[in-house]
Amino acid sequence: MISRDKATLGEYGPAVEGALKELRDERVVERMWDGDHTIWGPEPEEIADRLGWLRSPQETEEALPEIQALATALRDEGIEHILLLGMGGSSLAPETFSLSLDAREGYPDLAVLDSTDPEAVLRHADRLDLSRTVFVVSTKSGGTVETFSFFKYFYNRVAEVVGEEHAGSHFVAITDPGSGLQDTAERYSFRATFLNNPNIGGRYSALSLFGIVPATLVGIDVPWLLSGGKTAASECGPEVKVEENPGAWLGVAMGELARNHGCDKLTLLVSPSLEPFGPWVEQLIAESTGKDGMGILPVAGEPEGVPNAYSDDRLFVSMRLRGEQSSDGLVDELRGRGHPVIEVELEEAYDLGGEMFRWEVATAIAGWRLGINPFDQPNVESAKVQARKMVAEYQEKGELPEPEPTVEEDSISVYSSQEFGGLNEVIEEFLLQTRPDDYVALQAWLPPAGETTEALQRLRMLLRDRHKVATTLGYGPRFLHSTGQLHKGDGGNGLFVQFTVEHERDAGIPDEAGAPESSLSFGVLEKAQALGDRQALLEAGRRVIRVHLGGDVDGGLERVMEVLS
Repeated sequence: MISRDKATLGEYGPAVEGALKELRDERVVERMWDGDHTIWGPEPEEIADRLGWLRSPQETEEALPEIQALATALRDEGIEHILLLGMGGSSLAPETFSLSLDAREGYPDLAVLDSTDPEAVLRHADRLDLSRTVFVVSTKSGGTVETFSFFKYFYNRVAEVVGEEHAGSHFVAITDPGSGLQDTAERYSFRATFLNNPNIGGRYSALSLFGIVPATLVGIDVPWLLSGGKTAASECGPEVKVEENPGAWLGVAMGELARNHGCDKLTLLVSPSLEPFGPWVEQLIAESTGKDGMGILPVAGEPEGVPNAYSDDRLFVSMRLRGEQSSDGLVDELRGRGHPVIEVELEEAYDLGGEMFRWEVATAIAGWRLGINPFDQPNVESAKVQARKMVAEYQEKGELPEPEPTVEEDSISVYSSQEFGGLNEVIEEFLLQTRPDDYVALQAWLPPAGETTEALQRLRMLLRDRHKVATTLGYGPRFLHSTGQLHKGDGGNGLFVQFTVEHERDAGIPDEAGAPESSLSFGVLEKAQALGDRQALLEAGRRVIRVHLGGDVDGGLERVMEVLS
């Protein structure tokens, strides 16, 4: 856990001390544990019924015998693969656990599908032995369009291999009581259904059944993980002085620096084993704090730069596993330049259980300091509404409502408010809008691939170093369930660069599981989501440019790099 001794806040220290005193005087921590919604808003909806995560470590521990029995049965049956079908809070914690923690031998491996890109779907279908794969269908609401599309597609594929009478035994559900997924699981005879505490929001669900069921199925030492969560709950509890409460202190620092001092770009510098923690905490912070014109932008995975590449709007959090190579040299220089720096060191990778709980507390407390409700997501629906409109028009007219490109050059089409010039001029003109304290978000509606990520990371470095702004990177539609809320709900200081591509192959989404008819494909759904998010951003007054790369992702990205070099 964090200690006060490992924080260097410099000139901001007195302000954080003052905010901590307000936290103590208003008894915020005690009231949070008592379920007092008035900390964050006048009405209890989406506050009082979203605090169940505070007791997740203990509740989940009670459910372990049933989960462990299923894990043992799947291992003994020779199941080799678990494919998690989910988005956002349903997928990020299990992915973090599987990538950062050592699992016991003999258990299946875990992969996560959270992309509607047809190539991403087909890669899993091509590589898996479906007769030895179990699919975990995970959604709190029970109606997430991406998750249900994945389920319908893979149910039909599994039925082709094992027969429809046995297909259901290859599926496990995690959802809230009474959801549409619970009904679906009963209808299709799923192997098991786990019903989570409904008073837990998706992004706060890491130590609930949403995170722990998949972790158990792949052999993670879950009791060890939960023990860290229970310890953190005690250390962040109401009996602890706020000055010694690691979650409360971190939350006050995050909120105070963002609200009153312009340090609203929380930049994570993490050692190799802990890199998967970045996307998880990115969703937690972005979706919780980006609203009502406020926001803390989590910057995860940004390549390290030289100290003068960073402007004064950053709060740095250095997080490392003891014994691993870290960013000590850069951290020392940042500290010397007066940047606020918080340093976290984990003794063991399994300390992530406690760290996740602490960051959940911190995010809730930061919401108090920002004067917002950290448990709702008022702007998430805007992109979904627009995407549904796009799909409806496609089903009516047979094509999506594509706008006319601003410029077409070298197989690249650009869609921008800029009305003249070639490829270079249009992109340059867009980026000239960059102001101090802005950020640039790269939105990759592209097949997730290592080479593509590397190219986009090079582009991030170029943009950061050239414009001295924070940068983020997200694959669509994954980021819609993560940073998408902040993109529309914060103060409007983002520039958004969409990348889209033509697909070499596509896959139909069955209209109903078990039936062959399909009126929509993954390629069309992904494009509708991209167009819908672009429209939602424009309606929110955001600065957006879309760069369509034609059929050549690598070549198109290299051409964009040439424009900016």
